[in-house]
Amino acid sequence: METVHAEPSDAELIKRLQSNDLGALGTLFDRYYAQIYRTAVAITHDDAVAEDITQDCFLRLHRYAHRIDTTLPLPPWLYRVTVNLAYTWVSRHKKRRVSLETVVDYLISPARSTPDHAAEIAGLQQEVRTAISALNFNQRVVVVLHYLNGLSLDDIAQILDCPVGTVKSRLYYARENLRHRLVHTNGEPQVAHGYTR
Repeated sequence: METVHAEPSDAELIKRLQSNDLGALGTLFDRYYAQIYRTAVAITHDDAVAEDITQDCFLRLHRYAHRIDTTLPLPPWLYRVTVNLAYTWVSRHKKRRVSLETVVDYLISPARSTPDHAAEIAGLQQEVRTAISALNFNQRVVVVLHYLNGLSLDDIAQILDCPVGTVKSRLYYARENLRHRLVHTNGEPQVAHGYTR
């Protein structure tokens, strides 16, 4: 009979990393790579930049492992680093229009798969892409963290190091901005997973 070994916790891996165990870093990389990369690409809309940000995030995890409080969950720390790195990149490339195609693909799920419906969804996706790309960075980040990563407002507040009220306000104004931009030709707002509610 084989014995099943439980996966080490994040706290155990961080403690091993604090002792310079690079295997622990590899395990954490495998565990969180997809989430971090997806967040970075949704904010920057640049695969190569997102890859660089993801690599940099894990390099910082290694460099600052001794400062990480192992009694707290690790994902908020990783998201905070990712958002900060993405903010730096976006700030340097303000003139470049940033769309969030990945977020849009996630946010808009077709109810059925017919050619007409697919064409309608494609048109709506383009409208939403344009609307999201027009949001300011702070609003765009809360949309990515809340809708793409499914994080609670409390978690986002911790990641962004701001009050929950600020997160609520940014999400409210993001929704309002999206609602105004997504008004259909008949005057009714488009619905994209609760954006217009």
